Amino acid sequence: MQAKNREPIELSPPDISAYRHSLSGVDYVHLFDSGRPGPTVMVQALTHGNELCGAIALDWLLQQGMGRTWQPSCGQLILSFANVEAFERFDPANPNASRCVDEDLNRVWADEVLFGSRDSLELRRARQLQPFVDRADLLFDIHSMQDACRPLMVCGMLDKGAAFARELGMPGDLLIDTGHPSGLRMRDRGGFGDPASPKNALLIECGQHWEQSSADVAIDSLVRFLQLTGMVSPTWASAHLRLPLPPAQHTIRVDRAITALSTDFHFLSPVHGLDVIATAGTAFARDGDTVFVTPYDDTVLVMPSMQHGKPGNTMVRLGRFEAA
Repeated sequence: MQAKNREPIELSPPDISAYRHSLSGVDYVHLFDSGRPGPTVMVQALTHGNELCGAIALDWLLQQGMGRTWQPSCGQLILSFANVEAFERFDPANPNASRCVDEDLNRVWADEVLFGSRDSLELRRARQLQPFVDRADLLFDIHSMQDACRPLMVCGMLDKGAAFARELGMPGDLLIDTGHPSGLRMRDRGGFGDPASPKNALLIECGQHWEQSSADVAIDSLVRFLQLTGMVSPTWASAHLRLPLPPAQHTIRVDRAITALSTDFHFLSPVHGLDVIATAGTAFARDGDTVFVTPYDDTVLVMPSMQHGKPGNTMVRLGRFEAA
């Protein structure tokens, strides 16, 4: 079956209804306590309801016996299925429609929004998740991308995120960015976005939303993250890894985001994620009378959106590969 964005649907949404009720007191949020000292680690799936790979990865982990036949090796582990209401609306005939219900759950994590007077379904869910997010020492947020692109680790706005991703060893492309003008992401909240805090967070983009490979990357990165944070033993991890590490990792530092000024934003030629435009001053997009050009040689296009945008939407971010 073909999605409206021309990409085939290779994944099926897992049945997660068995994970609704939990001892945490919040639906679809599970807390496992080893009874031993260690960090509090949180893994989140379904920040966006149409990003199936994270739900597949957490479903896979729970099917391995987490919480039933075995517990984390140390500390505490929180597993969260976030925007379940959007996920439950997933329709392979229109897969983009279930990204969210009222608004983007990954733009509401500033205190003034979370604790303000505004209301939406996503805000109500974020308010349920906030105590768990703030409790976590280490966070892993599993995402996928609208358009085909090799996996990408969003390391946040600080070098400490990229250092954490290098410890993880994958994927090959690491992104240090400027955040989102439309709102704070969960991975940048509180200590995760504070250079002086020992807290750290990663957000992985596993590939195109509905490619089988995105689920494989999600499971593999989850296993590696659990090993890195001490939640599982190296023996358990090695028995469940399915993908080789990349031969090298490369860091992209983004210094600007291009947002739509109108619904007329469009790229001047076909583009793909992580395309590199060699020459500064090359026109690559137009929005009405405004023409966007590359600011420097070897400009990297990070997660360009080929969907029709609306004013304020981030359409692409621009950066450069850093020398090793």
